[in-house]
Amino acid sequence: MTDSYSWNPAPASGIAMQWVEANGQTFEVATAGEGKKLALCLHGFPELNYSWRHQIPLLVEMGYKVWAPNLRGYGGSSKPEGVDNYRLNILVQDVAALIDASGAEEVTLIAHDWGAIIAWHFAILKIRPLTRLVIMNVPHPKCAQRELKHWHQLKKSWYIFFFQLPRIPEWLFGLNGAERIKQAFSKMAVDKSRFPDSELQIYADAASRPGALRSMINYYRALVRTKDAREIGDAMVHIPTLMIWGEEDTAIDIRCTDGTGEWVPDLELHRLPGVSHWVQQETPEKVNAILREWLG
Repeated sequence: MTDSYSWNPAPASGIAMQWVEANGQTFEVATAGEGKKLALCLHGFPELNYSWRHQIPLLVEMGYKVWAPNLRGYGGSSKPEGVDNYRLNILVQDVAALIDASGAEEVTLIAHDWGAIIAWHFAILKIRPLTRLVIMNVPHPKCAQRELKHWHQLKKSWYIFFFQLPRIPEWLFGLNGAERIKQAFSKMAVDKSRFPDSELQIYADAASRPGALRSMINYYRALVRTKDAREIGDAMVHIPTLMIWGEEDTAIDIRCTDGTGEWVPDLELHRLPGVSHWVQQETPEKVNAILREWLG
């Protein structure tokens, strides 16, 4: 843990930063609102809780207490050593412990990218009761397994295999003040005006903290090296589920959404044309309108 926060919201935002002890780790959590109805927002790679800055005020307005943690390895949160500390079966226990620490009686899980991988796993294994599930730009694991057998997705997933190399990915992404972290957003985005350098610098600074890049990349190493992602029983999700998908995702093919209803009977899918992988940051107005209607 560090004494300084990765994100310092303006006092008028109503968002406060807190340190929360959970599952033997210390999490840097953006908190807002109050009550027993929790919206837990899980970010992806190479993001932070900062990626939910446009959604947190809406969720508070709708009556939720909102917690947006920096996942283990990110920002000021704990960065345990070793690939095994980033396997899915441990990451879902972080989520469970955060829910327990929140004192919530009702939980809506909202997740993007790596956060959504964790959220799917959490919901399928029923680690804790959920009221609703919101997934952004990550397929159900069964759909992902199917599409990874095809070249159109395999070629887009090249970075997962690159991340299996020792040390080189950390070195490359750490060059020039983690400039490639900024490029992960700016090069993939369709509307690049949504990603000014001042905001991207927050992500680069967080990734430049000691041990951060190793931890962030260890998520991918653990995903490949363990069976956690494949040991999911019947893979069914029976709670109401919303998927929001930016169609111009260069990392995950749109065909990954096909057939999701087989595993998620109560599904609503919104495809957003002309929007990249960074959906909730690139078009917060559209995403928030969908969230308002669906959660309302």
